[in-house]
Amino acid sequence: TCEEPNPQGCKNTGCDEGFTCLGPGACNLLVPSGRGYDTRPPPPSAAPETPETTEVQPQTIQIALGIAFLILSLGVHEAAHAYVADRCGDGTAREEGRLTLNPMVHIDPFMTIILPLILYMTAGFIFGGARPVPVNPMRLRHPLRDMSLVALAGPASNVVLALLFSVAWKAMIYVGHMHPADLAPQVMKMALTFNIILAVFNMIPIPPLDGSRVMAYLLPERMRGPYVSLERFGLLIVVLLVMSGALGLVLRATLGPMVALVDVLTGGVW
Repeated sequence: TCEEPNPQGCKNTGCDEGFTCLGPGACNLLVPSGRGYDTRPPPPSAAPETPETTEVQPQTIQIALGIAFLILSLGVHEAAHAYVADRCGDGTAREEGRLTLNPMVHIDPFMTIILPLILYMTAGFIFGGARPVPVNPMRLRHPLRDMSLVALAGPASNVVLALLFSVAWKAMIYVGHMHPADLAPQVMKMALTFNIILAVFNMIPIPPLDGSRVMAYLLPERMRGPYVSLERFGLLIVVLLVMSGALGLVLRATLGPMVALVDVLTGGVW
């Protein structure tokens, strides 16, 4: 029987034609089925499907943060060149706004973005750099010596950053009790490695890398001119070393000892 208020399909005393009774005050429309009429109540409406959210993988976040620290490290590297040049009498970098830790100022569209992308897509490796800080040797108080000091400042800044990232990694592991596989320690480890590679790579004595400025200062005068003249082919030589795998051998041979040295200088196991 149905009672007031009347549900759909209900009379005061029963169900309308074409409806079946489900109980007091409830009627259901008869639905044709293969065996006559299906008098079961309709199934509850399905909950609307929520669109799947694309979850960012931790590895992607780690790589993105590692690249961010690499760009910051390049900015520190170039700012160190500018600072030492300014202290040695050449204010060119300061006058052009390069005496800053802002990495965006030091980005070179070709060397920092285009060249690494082209090499990665065509040859499967990455090579690039930041926009070199302008230095006028004639404004330096002792041009030959000061140029070597300006050159040393960049790799030295990367060694200092490697020490800082090593301390941060150890603080996370030994003080914060984080697992080495957690995101933050992994990013610190990447940043440490990047800075050691930057220091070692830039000290290779191939013009125009920083190591060539130091080498030019140390060489006898009769050898200095022919050596410095190699700078016009320097970028080509470096790219050939990268493509041939020779540069990789050098970096692999020095990376382990450098990481061990940084570990010792930051106290080993805390």
